[in-house]
Amino acid sequence: MTEEGRLAAVLSAIDGANAADPTLEQAGSNCEPAALLYGQRMSQVLAEFAPEAGELLRIAVRGQHIERWKRPRTDYPEGRAGYLAWRRDAALYHAQRVCELMAAEGYDAASMQRVASLIRKEAIKRDADAQTLEDVACLVFMRSYVSSFADKRTPDELFRIVEKTARKMSPKGRRAALLLPLPVELVPAIEAAE
Repeated sequence: MTEEGRLAAVLSAIDGANAADPTLEQAGSNCEPAALLYGQRMSQVLAEFAPEAGELLRIAVRGQHIERWKRPRTDYPEGRAGYLAWRRDAALYHAQRVCELMAAEGYDAASMQRVASLIRKEAIKRDADAQTLEDVACLVFMRSYVSSFADKRTPDELFRIVEKTARKMSPKGRRAALLLPLPVELVPAIEAAE
């Protein structure tokens, strides 16, 4: 199988797993499984933000939240410690699931370890691919999910969330965020992170 064929097979397997998400989200005139839609949005933003991205980064981006509904936040205690435990456990699970799908398509151990490391976000700010994955995740959040957060937060809370998100981004990522059609009152939250 060619590299492109193998990549297409893994992305399709990730989509297949995510298509089982029972949570549906509106996408234009259709309702789609939320996890499937998220993974596809991640790949779309990666293609726009870093069209030169390599095969392993493309896999990590598509699969970073694979089957997220299987590990709900509500299974963990409230508060920061519970949140951090949930995030850590979820990242381990996502990395493991994507590696299982990669193994089924014949990827070697080094490639799977690299993708797992990216999904676990082990070297943000030090590893260009890990930072790109984080930038893409932040851009997807700002582009597609910030408005649903706005419905449940005060303006000050939303400002702090966007500012915290922007601090995780690279300068290139923040420049891309400033090009998004965000509410004007959130622009200073991104600018403050520079």
